[in-house]
Amino acid sequence: MAKKVLIVDDAAFMRMMIKDILTKNGYDVVGEAQDGNEAVAKYKELTPDLVTMDITMPEKDGITALKEIKEENGNAVIIMCSAMGQQAMVIDAIQAGAKDFIVKPFQAERVIEAISKALS
Repeated sequence: MAKKVLIVDDAAFMRMMIKDILTKNGYDVVGEAQDGNEAVAKYKELTPDLVTMDITMPEKDGITALKEIKEENGNAVIIMCSAMGQQAMVIDAIQAGAKDFIVKPFQAERVIEAISKALS
């Protein structure tokens, strides 16, 4: 059975890119969110196997959303997505419980590698 993924990014274009990579590789994208508030709500509603989470978003950033999801479910598997030059935020995210991070612009192989590793 295909693993369920929730994609969180404030840029529709980025969500579309990740969704395209995932669906071509047999993952089931069950939902999308454009900010941290929506991410937390959709996580509770959809209970995905994995979440890809952008760090910088309006309303609520990805690290805050990550912490809230981890409080809800300590076993949640979340991979952070960041642009170049956000190393300090990536370290915060890993300390908060993120399994891995992928850097924008995305390379399909790296996205799939991070996701399969996180889910294994």
